[in-house]
Amino acid sequence: MFGNTISMMEKSMDYLWKKQEVTANNIANVDTPGYRRKRVNFEETFRRKLEAAALTGKNEDVRQAIQSSKSYVVEDAHTTRADGNGVNADVEYTELTRTALQYQYLTQSLSGDIVRYRSAIKGQ
Repeated sequence: MFGNTISMMEKSMDYLWKKQEVTANNIANVDTPGYRRKRVNFEETFRRKLEAAALTGKNEDVRQAIQSSKSYVVEDAHTTRADGNGVNADVEYTELTRTALQYQYLTQSLSGDIVRYRSAIKGQ
């Protein structure tokens, strides 16, 4: 389980990092006519793969599901403004804040796990 926990956190942190990059790019293009908002897909596919792998009861299937999960950037098809720009700055700033908090939580969680593992290894 140790290896899967670290791998899962790593994939999640990679996704959140990519999401911050994409959101920051959306904010940078808030005034660009015709720019379409981009977003990162990952969570739903990741969840489905993990659930399917967990049903088999095999640790290797869970490991493979984690390793094979990838995030990808998609462009929204709709626009919300007359100039064809699909970015709402308020939504993007909210997402940027939410993503930063999620990243911070995962970092703290990973740090706590490492402290617990270290204590278990040392027998304390």
